[in-house]
Amino acid sequence: MFQKIGTVLKLEGIMLLILGASMSVPLLIALINSETSAARAFAIVIFLCIFTGFILRRFFNSFRYKFKGRDGFFIVAVSWFTASVVGASPFMISGEIPGFFDAFFESVSGFSTTGSSILTDVEVLPRSILFWRSFTHWLGGMGIIVFITALIPAFGINGQIVASAETTGPTKNKILAKFSDSSKGVYYVYIIMTGAETLLLMLGGLPIYDALIHTFGTVGTGGLSIYNASIGHYNNVYVEIVVAVFMFLAAINFNLFYMVKKRGVLQIFKDEETKFYTTVTISAGLLIAVYNFISDSFSQFGEKLLNSFFQVISILTTTGYATDDYDVWPTFSKMVLFTLFFIGGCSSSTAGGIKGVRVLIGLKIIRRSISLKIHPSRITPITLNESELSSGTAIKISNFIFTYLFVFFAGTVLLSLNGFDLMTNVSAAASCLGNIGPGFNLVGPTMNFSMFSWFSKFVCSILMIIGRLELYTVLVLFSKYYWNPNRTR
Repeated sequence: MFQKIGTVLKLEGIMLLILGASMSVPLLIALINSETSAARAFAIVIFLCIFTGFILRRFFNSFRYKFKGRDGFFIVAVSWFTASVVGASPFMISGEIPGFFDAFFESVSGFSTTGSSILTDVEVLPRSILFWRSFTHWLGGMGIIVFITALIPAFGINGQIVASAETTGPTKNKILAKFSDSSKGVYYVYIIMTGAETLLLMLGGLPIYDALIHTFGTVGTGGLSIYNASIGHYNNVYVEIVVAVFMFLAAINFNLFYMVKKRGVLQIFKDEETKFYTTVTISAGLLIAVYNFISDSFSQFGEKLLNSFFQVISILTTTGYATDDYDVWPTFSKMVLFTLFFIGGCSSSTAGGIKGVRVLIGLKIIRRSISLKIHPSRITPITLNESELSSGTAIKISNFIFTYLFVFFAGTVLLSLNGFDLMTNVSAAASCLGNIGPGFNLVGPTMNFSMFSWFSKFVCSILMIIGRLELYTVLVLFSKYYWNPNRTR
């Protein structure tokens, strides 16, 4: 047991060292801009992270515990909670977000790539604080734990066990067999996308600071901005198109990008989940554009087409950027967007939600059920990418979707204690669980979560973490069977 605890603490120490090093960039920005309070806050947190991380790494360096599969759940959950508390520290120490639950909410929103906020006016915050707030998107986009475990084989820790608790999607791609190599390969794609979008946004006239901030929010599908009007602040069609394209790309299975060099670009377009994701995007975009066009007396179709597709991509990829106040759109258009809350992007991407592959397979299960009612003796296998799925996989996906909806309804009930209207509570729960960001009504694209009580903010924070960690990573910790080593593997 002591070996196990020591190895976990060693892993936490490594994470603290990485977080401390990550804060050196906002510290530099604070010093350049003479942001005294922010600079002091980052300096204090950096010192504590590096000091504590070094002590843990040094003291427990010799510990070598062979983790079991169930240990990954605990490590990931604790690491995300720890990272969120550490990430909230600069907000509190600087005095910019003094309350713990507010700062914790903002930090969790960043690391979970949700993009919800309790801030009523982000434009008054120091540039360094805003940078850190958005940088957490980039760190959390592919998962802090995946990032760490891709780099720590030399430390004697089995990274694949830890990351399996965080990997998205119903099946494990064969490419994950060599976990360390594939993780590094995926991160190369992540970094290339980051550099490419930053460059393109700068070519569109954005300063490097603005370009980086919105690249972090796009590639990480987080959606936090440095302006109250989000991407709409720029009123720049070129910028909107660049952001929309990279939001779309960031929600595609990153393993497909990694396989391009081996199997060609067509590999992406052969994937059923990607085709489903693309079909949903085009269909929803056209539906909303046409309906908004008709509802507004057939005026400005080009503008409505751009706004509709941007918002559809933003919601479906769970990024949450906005170029228009969709809360004032017709009810039909808002319901289409709300439906997208529950789909999300592709598996093994930075997006949240149920994930396209699960929704696709769920629809195939429904189709087979209807077929069996008509032809009871017919054998109708469920396939994905020309491979037949086992009944066990189908059951797991059905269970996941049911559990997701159960957590969503439970979250909605808890948030209803605020006394706000139904759509506010429903959309807030769906938004936080799906890591989307904005919702409707009081938490719409021009609003925020500041009016929520401390309890509701904490509930939202937990929903963000549960959604980001694919439900079971957190939920299994509340099972008595998990804590009984004789009943678990």
